[in-house]
Amino acid sequence: MKKVITYGTYDLLHQGHINLLTRAKALGDYLIVGVTNDNFDRDRGKLNVRNNVLERVEAVKATGLADQIVIEDYFGQKIDDIQKYDVDIFAIGSDWEGKFDYLNEYCQVVYLPRTEGISSTMLREEMQKDIRIGIIGCGRIAQRFVPESEVVSAVKVVDVYDINRGVAEEFAWKKQINHVSLSLDEMMERVDAVYIATPHLSHYELTKYALEHQKHVLCETPLVLNGKEARELYELAEKNNVVLLEANKTAFSPAFNHLITMIKSGLIGDVVDINASESKLWGEKFTRELDAKQAGGSVYEMGSYPLLPIIRLMGIHYDDIHFYSKMDKGVDVYTRGVIRYPNGVASFQLGLGVKTEGNLVIAGTKGYAYVPAPWWLTDYYEFRFEDQNQNKKFFYKWDDAGLRYEIQEFISCILNHRFSSARLRRKESIAMADIMQQFAERKNFVEI
Repeated sequence: MKKVITYGTYDLLHQGHINLLTRAKALGDYLIVGVTNDNFDRDRGKLNVRNNVLERVEAVKATGLADQIVIEDYFGQKIDDIQKYDVDIFAIGSDWEGKFDYLNEYCQVVYLPRTEGISSTMLREEMQKDIRIGIIGCGRIAQRFVPESEVVSAVKVVDVYDINRGVAEEFAWKKQINHVSLSLDEMMERVDAVYIATPHLSHYELTKYALEHQKHVLCETPLVLNGKEARELYELAEKNNVVLLEANKTAFSPAFNHLITMIKSGLIGDVVDINASESKLWGEKFTRELDAKQAGGSVYEMGSYPLLPIIRLMGIHYDDIHFYSKMDKGVDVYTRGVIRYPNGVASFQLGLGVKTEGNLVIAGTKGYAYVPAPWWLTDYYEFRFEDQNQNKKFFYKWDDAGLRYEIQEFISCILNHRFSSARLRRKESIAMADIMQQFAERKNFVEI
């Protein structure tokens, strides 16, 4: 059997892609198609926003031309795949001629003619319009949003608003944004979507206001601290035909998603225990993060991050959850949470005034996953087994502040009319809000 392998992004799958796959298929008996992961556009300085990797895999599968589909995750994988699958021919479009000659050491390299007059880049330019975004709240996190948005195509920050007009004007001047709105009503007239980066307690009212004005909303995590409010907001978004997405940067990062995918594929067996930790020591005592009146404390400030892998892997249906907290002036400076599931247990440790090791460990019946601190900025992880020869290590690049991942997914949802992201589903976001609410109500709560 003669095996052929080819690679591509296959964004906005078109006739040119189909022609290339057909030509590659004709070279042998078995065609393997490598679909490049969502970070494929980094080298061009832009992140693609039309089709995510799962959508592109489905599109290639629907052609009926691929006998096998693999996802290209890292540089150097082509050599690994050629050897792993015992490939005879590497085929690629003629616009890459000469660039892959080094693979001749491993198999035959064939450059195939491309279809003239059509490309994904051309289609994106024809179809794409910029999504005009307004920033609500000009604090610390919003400072990172503008430079991160500049590396995502189809995004244009056009307006800012803050209850402190002087802060908004200084922000706009520094970030070279041409307009500062005097009111939210004024902003709603100028934008297609908003990014909400205000303190937690304002998220509900601001998100609801924007959704009622039929604007797409990317809201900083935690979305809200109440499950009922979360359900209401997602229902309102669907009713008004707009996207609502919780801005949890870890949820949308390439490395974290690869980790979750591999675990769900059964690599470490059935997951029976997860332990996730995150902590910070604040030098300033009078910050919002430590103010009880402003929903300060470790659970509200950081809880959505360790809850993310727990809910993604073990689900939203748990038997019970218990909290053990060290309190100081009405806020939890440390909390340990224990969540009991029908077939496992999960725990998390959070500290704003207590320092703990910030690792993520996911235990399974065949092995375990280890992600070192700071695991929420995932760029490296390991799979470890009883036989150490089977251990696997994975290295990724975490780009700057990492907000580009959530921005990319937000814009992709808008352009592709997807109202829920597979990387952080609405029901998962709601489950996090339910847990925040239980903590607020001090159910199964012990002060230590």
